[in-house]
Amino acid sequence: MSPSNLGMTMRQLDRGKCKERPQYARLTRSLVIDRGFCTSTSKNSNDKIVASVVFERLPVVIPKIDPSVYAFQEFSFRWRQQYRREYPEAFLKKSDSRGKGDYQIEFEPAPRITEADKSNNKRSLQRALDRRLYLLLYGPTFSSPSGKSVWHFPEKVYVSEQTLRECAESALKSVIGDLSHTYFVGNAPMGHMVIQPAEADQVANSFKRFFFKSQVIATNKFNIGKCDDFVWVTKDELLEHFPEQAEYLNKMIIS
Repeated sequence: MSPSNLGMTMRQLDRGKCKERPQYARLTRSLVIDRGFCTSTSKNSNDKIVASVVFERLPVVIPKIDPSVYAFQEFSFRWRQQYRREYPEAFLKKSDSRGKGDYQIEFEPAPRITEADKSNNKRSLQRALDRRLYLLLYGPTFSSPSGKSVWHFPEKVYVSEQTLRECAESALKSVIGDLSHTYFVGNAPMGHMVIQPAEADQVANSFKRFFFKSQVIATNKFNIGKCDDFVWVTKDELLEHFPEQAEYLNKMIIS
């Protein structure tokens, strides 16, 4: 191809691109206007967003070892003892010849079964020390039919907070009053579910509930308010309070 023909071909391509550019620009503007942000809700949608807090206390003592695990550890110890290095008796007895100072103290472990366990006091954090505990509230909530009192997590309807985590923090703060002894694990929710209204309730709309995990830090008592009652329950006890959502909560809460 001669240089003149090549130049004409390039100019023709440029003119074709100029004709297509306005079409691409209009398409891009329409996509931006219609797309919006992924976190925004439709103006015509009546669905609410609720932020719930799974407030947990981590185990205080080491959980008991499973019998099968204990049997394997015992077998491993005996197997290693067969091939261990033998030291002279004089070397082993040197530790007994050292003088005993004031640094040696007698240690007595605290009991694993507390008074709260014996009395089945579920309002106390001093129970089930070897397991995780979760806070449940009893009272009217957003999803309760006709304002009846039900068991639920600390929760709040999303209104104008910048993030859902701030909404979850506000929900927990309204219950315990202070967040200085709490730690929110991450900024993203640990799970979510879509709650459909009951068939008999024709007025209520469906809503989305997002769960955020928070943990108790350096305390064993909270002044919990804005509810009729509250309990600190294990995972098994928690699932008994939510039979309809037990399958999902069992997968979401790992303990």
